[in-house]
Amino acid sequence: MEADGGKVTLTCKSSKFNLAAMPVDDYPQLPALPDLSGVIAGDEFAHAVGQVNIAASKDDTLPILTGVRMEIEGEKITLLATDRYRLAMRELTWRPSDPTISTAALIKAKTLNDIAKTLGASGDVNVALADNAELVGFESGGRRTTSLLIDGEYPKIRSLFPENTPITAAVKTADLVEAVRRVSLVAERNTPVRLAFTQGQVALDAGTGEDAQASEVLDAQLNGDDITVAFNPTYLSEGLHAFDSQYVRFSFTAPPKPAVLSAQEELDGEDNVITSTC
Repeated sequence: MEADGGKVTLTCKSSKFNLAAMPVDDYPQLPALPDLSGVIAGDEFAHAVGQVNIAASKDDTLPILTGVRMEIEGEKITLLATDRYRLAMRELTWRPSDPTISTAALIKAKTLNDIAKTLGASGDVNVALADNAELVGFESGGRRTTSLLIDGEYPKIRSLFPENTPITAAVKTADLVEAVRRVSLVAERNTPVRLAFTQGQVALDAGTGEDAQASEVLDAQLNGDDITVAFNPTYLSEGLHAFDSQYVRFSFTAPPKPAVLSAQEELDGEDNVITSTC
């Protein structure tokens, strides 16, 4: 590679290219990385972002909802996303520079997803938040990215998660993912997939009329009364794919109300903080 004034020559074996160079001074000055706010494990960060990103809106007419809200309280980071029809929440720990830190940032979901994919495999990720709450920076493995934050008031979606859920059910995640995929084949135009939970099993069915119908029954552990609920098949499938746990827990208040899905490692165990509502 040779530079001569406004020309750049690239040579490789018998290939040769002469290219016109653009004025260096015309390139915008990149913003400086803010002061370090804390460090987070890259693989865990990338996994968490992938889990909540599915619930972020892709409708640019509502820019607030195209972001992921990152709430920081001491050693805990909470990622939140919603598109008005579903919510996702994931909690994880990090190592803050200031153990008393309390702040929040609204980051474009696409930008955050790209950052997580790029830096997630590079080890620890340095997170830097500007004092003026306008800029966030990420750095790992010699690479750094800065992004402007979304300006606006994010809806208080935490209050939408029910505090009490008298009915819970646990199903093997892998079996349910495959069953939903098969039954959804006849759910035309996003007609719902119905899940009927009874003691010891859950029956899935979809399709209306005489054209096509599908049903399947899986083992399930139900605590509480029998309950039948319906889900948008796309939302349910995407929500289930966010879990890598052995079981997924459904928590209900009443049939017409949203259900909370959370990860559960053992059939009789407690649910984890990976949470999604459909």
